[in-house]
Amino acid sequence: MIPLAYYLACSLVLYIIGLYCLLVKRNMIRLLIALEIMLNAVNLNFITFSSYGVFGATHPLGHAFTVISIGIGGCIIALGLAITLHAYRHYGTLDVRELRRLKE
Repeated sequence: MIPLAYYLACSLVLYIIGLYCLLVKRNMIRLLIALEIMLNAVNLNFITFSSYGVFGATHPLGHAFTVISIGIGGCIIALGLAITLHAYRHYGTLDVRELRRLKE
């Protein structure tokens, strides 16, 4: 059995990568991918803690939260891609800084 620390380290690395991309990147599609990476890190934590609660058993609540989170995350990404597509058609750019300048 793989130790708990390996899963937590993997989840932390995924979350840091997503946070870095969210803070540094300017393209709207890359921002959506960063959000999805962060959501996957959280889902990995849910699954990890539900599996390591009791030795030899898994708690189904963590899996239920993960399935619901994946469904809600898919809806959020679909809405974000629709907004991104509309912004590209209307303004011709996906750069977040350019779109902020258009607001002023």
